[in-house]
Amino acid sequence: MKLVTAIIKPHKLEEAKEALQALGVQGLTVSEVRGYGRQRGHTEIYRGAEYTVEFVPKVKLEILTGDGDVEAVIDAIISRTRSGQVGDGKVFVTPVERAVRIRTGDEDADAL
Repeated sequence: MKLVTAIIKPHKLEEAKEALQALGVQGLTVSEVRGYGRQRGHTEIYRGAEYTVEFVPKVKLEILTGDGDVEAVIDAIISRTRSGQVGDGKVFVTPVERAVRIRTGDEDADAL
């Protein structure tokens, strides 16, 4: 099993969700996060004063999937969220040793 974590622009969330649902992904965790990468934030002007926004709002998606579905999940996310601009986001894949469904005690692939 793998945990696919994607950091994307907030307005791309619905497109990513639709692409994952089309793949048959049943579970998805979404968190609102803030951070920066290469763009290092940006400046905005509000009421004539310039402010530096160091942490840019993003959305973090977490999808637990079987090893065989990882590439399809990554491709679905990238194909629907890529704009070609700085700040599109990143995708990380992490191995998961064990998963347990609390309600039933099902483990690993059965817990997905």
